Amino acid sequence: MFQIFGFLIALLIGFLSGRFIGYRLQNRGEAIVSDAITKMFPPPMYHLLNNLTIPAKDGTTQIDHVLVSRFGVFVIETKHYQGWIFADSRSPTWTQVMFNKKHKFQNPLRQNYKHLKSVQALLDFLPPECIKSVVVFSGDGDFRTPRPEGVFNLRGLLAYLQSFKSEVMSENRLQFCVGRLECCRLALTRETDVMHRERLQRKFGNSA
Repeated sequence: MFQIFGFLIALLIGFLSGRFIGYRLQNRGEAIVSDAITKMFPPPMYHLLNNLTIPAKDGTTQIDHVLVSRFGVFVIETKHYQGWIFADSRSPTWTQVMFNKKHKFQNPLRQNYKHLKSVQALLDFLPPECIKSVVVFSGDGDFRTPRPEGVFNLRGLLAYLQSFKSEVMSENRLQFCVGRLECCRLALTRETDVMHRERLQRKFGNSA
């Protein structure tokens, strides 16, 4: 009896540790991206918002980063993966292969499309083309298929953001965008994060 109980406890700890490690790695990737963007693109021309949970058509959506700038608004989804990455822009899921183990995850381009539309709805006073979707892989993941358009490593992301030179809004309008997003975001709490992740789990299972 005690052996079975001990085994169940060990199994539970292992499961929770695995989930914690995955969550910690994702946060690490977001921290790497946030730090790099903040250093290269400082105020007042740029303003970075991190871990933004805002209203969406079917509830809420959680966005890793939104960079508001005089040159446009960039909605950024971060993935921190290692191993081989097999990607297809039209597929609902992509695949990570590491140590001969396969892990499917939601196509981040599709995932970020919802983020993009939610930001466009809140900033409806801006032309939609001024708000752009970007996916960045911050880890050492090696794409074994052609990298889809709009998907970058960290160096590529910074070069992409730097390539925008034409101003599309004034500093006052930039501050208005930031204020609108800050006003509409949900409080950054553990409960907000858990509820959002549980909804994703119900909708997408392990691929979310």
